[in-house]
Amino acid sequence: MTEQPFDIVVFGATSFVGKILCDYMMEHYGLGGSVRWAVAGRSLTKLEALRESLGKGADGLELIVADAADEVALNAMVARAKVMISTVGPYALYGEPLVKVCAETGTDYVDLTGETQWIRRMVRRYEDVARQSGARIVHCCGFDSIPSDLGVHFLEREALARFGAPVTRVKMGVKAIKGGMSGGTVASLMNVMKEVAKEPELKKELADPYSICPREHGFRAKQRNITGAKFDKDFGRWLAPFIMAAINTRVVHRTNALKNKAYGPQFRYDEAMFMTSRMQATMAALGMGVFMVLASLAPTRYLLERFVVPKPGEGPSPEAQRTGFYDLRFHGKADAGDVLRAKVKGDRDPGYGSTAKMLAQAGICMAQDIAKEDLAGNFWTPATAMGDKLIGRLEKHAGLTFALDE
Repeated sequence: MTEQPFDIVVFGATSFVGKILCDYMMEHYGLGGSVRWAVAGRSLTKLEALRESLGKGADGLELIVADAADEVALNAMVARAKVMISTVGPYALYGEPLVKVCAETGTDYVDLTGETQWIRRMVRRYEDVARQSGARIVHCCGFDSIPSDLGVHFLEREALARFGAPVTRVKMGVKAIKGGMSGGTVASLMNVMKEVAKEPELKKELADPYSICPREHGFRAKQRNITGAKFDKDFGRWLAPFIMAAINTRVVHRTNALKNKAYGPQFRYDEAMFMTSRMQATMAALGMGVFMVLASLAPTRYLLERFVVPKPGEGPSPEAQRTGFYDLRFHGKADAGDVLRAKVKGDRDPGYGSTAKMLAQAGICMAQDIAKEDLAGNFWTPATAMGDKLIGRLEKHAGLTFALDE
């Protein structure tokens, strides 16, 4: 097999996150340096505009034209990449052909999807294909779900070092967060609601905490799901629902399954938002509940899309991205009663400024740090594919910190 000319190709480079990612790549790696990269999308005009926006240093940036639905063009594109980075969402609408092509050709792939139902479909359809070809497919390489997945991985690593046993009960609380939402994220959420309306049985699948675990996972532990105001004694805080918990918890459970239940067969994990009072927690839970109800009904969903939520291509301003941040706290307890706490912090808007850096580093990590002979083809999670190597990259290059909370 001939060597691919590029370490990574960013597909969907003109999307909201794609542009942020390309800015980051130019600023930190430029062209002709330690990372060989190119950009791809369906519109040559938009790609040329992107290249121009990156400055004179980007004059030699290669542009690859490919439509998300054109498998011939996708095959030609992936043949030139060690790793494909995809920002083309909603993935349930546009993402499958590239996953299929990567799985068939043995090309590694990372993305930033948070669409649980789509991930499940991709695993069921292409897992065997990826195993045969050697393709390593890693979904959820943005704010959902790298901080959660690697945060638990870090906590478990430290627990084994200190206690000689895993912490089998882990909770994550969002202590502080500042960031906006882009139209792409909203579009993905709205598409899930449309799918549920067409296929009511999908609602049961989405409620299953083990929905993306391997079929033979065998987990039976009942998982806590924060849907209303709740006081947690371990954190000493009132909790409210965290919208990303629906995907993050599923990824963490898949990690445990792929690690042969290293966190324990009865491992339990949940996520929530810290609140200052019962009233604040109640209002936050109520607000989220009302929004989800409105989004689930076709007439009100249309009104939300038309007049309330951002449109695809829209999102936080550069200043909002720069001043955003997040602070996540983890509380773990072992079967013997030992307790360990950790914290994961990020220095940018979580969904976009930080996500773009995490996604870029995940792609580079797969291309440069994870040899083919060291990781077989499969649908992996960030923790099982990259683990400590990605943590090192994120701390050095992406503004994240992982630390024990003594």
